[in-house]
Amino acid sequence: MKPTRIRRLLEVAVVVGLLAWLLLHYTYSALPPLPWTMTPTLLLLAMAELVTALNTRARIRRRPGARPVEPLVVARMAALAKASAYTAAVVAGAFAGVLVYVLPEIDKEAQRLDTVVGGATLGATVLFAATALFLEHSCRVPEPPEEQERSSSRP
Repeated sequence: MKPTRIRRLLEVAVVVGLLAWLLLHYTYSALPPLPWTMTPTLLLLAMAELVTALNTRARIRRRPGARPVEPLVVARMAALAKASAYTAAVVAGAFAGVLVYVLPEIDKEAQRLDTVVGGATLGATVLFAATALFLEHSCRVPEPPEEQERSSSRP
């Protein structure tokens, strides 16, 4: 499995954002207000992935007091991180599309509330994506000490 590229995540977010904007262009007046509950949910998921990343990183690097980790567990964590990053890209794109749609009419109360909720959720989603990428990075096996010495001694 190759590491997740930030460029690919941005491409997914842009495509979903355009689709969301297009959908809202035709259906916004029939939709209920955006739910504010997605923001704390994404923040909790980001915290959980951050704790998992720090724990996994310590276990892989065999820090004192950390138990060794099974390779299959690390593979599952890497798969979780990749799935979380792409999920965050989709959600970020959708809420970016909402923001692009509602910002021109921010003087109306419904659009103002959707702007606040959309902006907060977009911020939480970006944080969730960042922690997912950190979890994926934490699942990498460190270079052996001999490799580190050779790479640091190169000019």
